[in-house]
Amino acid sequence: MPRKPALSPSRAGDFRQCPLLFRYRTVDRLPEPPSAAATLGTLVHTVLERLFDLPAQDRTVEAAQGRLEPEWRAMLAKDAGLAALHADAPSESAWLAEGRQRLATYFDLENPQRLEPAGREEFIEVQLEDGPLLRGIVDRIDIAPDGSIRIVDYKTGKTPDPRYGERKERFQMRFYALVVERLRQRRPAVLQLLFLRDGGRLEIRPTGDDIAQVEHEIREVWAEITAAATAGRFRPQRSPLCGWCSFTEQCPEFGGIEPPLDPDAVERALGVRPATA
Repeated sequence: MPRKPALSPSRAGDFRQCPLLFRYRTVDRLPEPPSAAATLGTLVHTVLERLFDLPAQDRTVEAAQGRLEPEWRAMLAKDAGLAALHADAPSESAWLAEGRQRLATYFDLENPQRLEPAGREEFIEVQLEDGPLLRGIVDRIDIAPDGSIRIVDYKTGKTPDPRYGERKERFQMRFYALVVERLRQRRPAVLQLLFLRDGGRLEIRPTGDDIAQVEHEIREVWAEITAAATAGRFRPQRSPLCGWCSFTEQCPEFGGIEPPLDPDAVERALGVRPATA
């Protein structure tokens, strides 16, 4: 069966950052080389997810750190291309040491022996009325004895400066809150982000206005996406983040050549066919 057009926080973020980036990832699905930072994030998330498979008393920092390298070897066995991230053993060793530091910081922020999550790496999805299918993966969902819901997300980067950042993180967590509220018929009481590089914490207690605002933002960005798809034009948008983009060779802003847009790929990804097709 064809995939239903859907929107996640990360894909919405791609479009806001650069519509052409969104196109390459969502429509063209161009391959990207693995990055050490993103792969470390995946590895640490895997260890934290599986930490809760252990009996409560065994959820120690030593147990978590001890799982890091075996999980990394398992990732390499599934995708040998990840070996290109580290040209030599010292590089890999230093990278794994960063992962152990992130796990130690997690234990400074929480005591997992006192937690029994209701959901881990939980796939969530809901159809927005007269809008896109919303989906995402929530790192952890906790439910208190009184039914109160807490959504927890682990970030292996540093805490964003509140003067310049947090918009992306707040959008993501309110997006999750909207979906979970629709699915469980109860608004999450707390949205919590744990920043494992420096031990920062961001807590949001969403209100009805927060949920209404994020739904408005989602509808706005989806309208912009469908307008771009209908026009058959996903414009590049230069920003300081271009330095981390995998697609500069295909970007006109950097002298690259934008490949022709495949109308069928647009329709498959977004449910809209370019008017010029």
